[in-house]
Amino acid sequence: MSTELKTALEVLGKERNIPKEALLDAIKNSLLTACKNHFGKSDNCVVTIDEDTYDFGIVQQKEVVEEVFDPVTEISLPEAMLINKMAKLGDIVDIPIDSQKFGRIATQNAKGVIVQKIREEERNSVYRYLYAYEHEIMTGVVQRILGKNISINLGKADAILAESEQVKGEVLKPNQRVKVYVLEVKNNTKGTRISVSRTHPDLVKKLFEQEVSEVKDGIVEIMAISREAGSRTKMAVLSHDENVDPVGACVGVNGTRVNAVVEELGGEKIDIINWDENPAYLIENALSPAKVICVVADEDAKEATVIVPDYQLSLAIGKEGQNARLAAKLTGYKIDIKSETQAQESGLFEQLGMEVPQEGFIEDGYAQEIYINDEEAEYNDNYDYNEEAEYDEENRSDDSALDEE
Repeated sequence: MSTELKTALEVLGKERNIPKEALLDAIKNSLLTACKNHFGKSDNCVVTIDEDTYDFGIVQQKEVVEEVFDPVTEISLPEAMLINKMAKLGDIVDIPIDSQKFGRIATQNAKGVIVQKIREEERNSVYRYLYAYEHEIMTGVVQRILGKNISINLGKADAILAESEQVKGEVLKPNQRVKVYVLEVKNNTKGTRISVSRTHPDLVKKLFEQEVSEVKDGIVEIMAISREAGSRTKMAVLSHDENVDPVGACVGVNGTRVNAVVEELGGEKIDIINWDENPAYLIENALSPAKVICVVADEDAKEATVIVPDYQLSLAIGKEGQNARLAAKLTGYKIDIKSETQAQESGLFEQLGMEVPQEGFIEDGYAQEIYINDEEAEYNDNYDYNEEAEYDEENRSDDSALDEE
């Protein structure tokens, strides 16, 4: 093979990210196709290619017989001995083939095989590249609006942002750069199909991994996320280093880290709370910013009853029930929220074997988990981010302070 062709194939492989083996395989298949078109069959044809020089050779293997019935697969003994003096009946003799004698049609078909193989490898290369980003974040550019769907260019291919994966009320404009979560990458005959999302909860998780080094390094772990895209997200975090505050790490100095995520999400509010293995504590944290008097959690039934002060009932439930709904998704518990008055009228405190809680009263130990909050020794490890909120380190206290009470 000429040096020019060898160089051209190597450049082609680098530009289109096609493995050398794939190009050699394409050449081999094209030569076998040419043999089939020229001789009518290629079962007895063998192609050898030097991986360094790209030089190739073609031989046709024929059986030595007394009388030739199929000249494509058989050869007479006298003819065989001209090639190999040691040949005898029943032997297989390799007959060299000059590819330059192939006809025009055979050559064109061989060229078509190479072109098709290169296209297939291009698609496979794009697929392999994008498949590595499945369940990860990619930055793309909005290309065009396709009905209710949006086409987003990810560099090597276009992805589809379906209507169901778009944030309600968010308007994406052509040429706008946007970060998306890659849901699925599929390879088919028409190319690589990529489905992306702007509403998936893991989009928030991956954004925090990019912004917060402690999360990326595994020091701080995001244990659970519940999200209503475009409106609010609750996220529970846990620190594996006692010297690192997980909530503070995610918030950043003056809220710089969480601000970056909020900006990318178009102003979506984010509640960051401390994770706790005790379901009662976790549910109390999840209902932040509402204050909680009592939490009774049944771990087997995954149900919890929460009692809050009368003036905190609407805050605990949230607008259109959003706060309670997100807390339930985050904790995995069905949460029944009652005001202090409702609990008294229904005799819930008596059912729990407790006195009506007074200011400064704390008790625990009923059923699965029960925790009664002392408003004087307030325990609030939660951070509710919005434009007016500030993160006050002085308001934070340790669990041990409550245990001592």
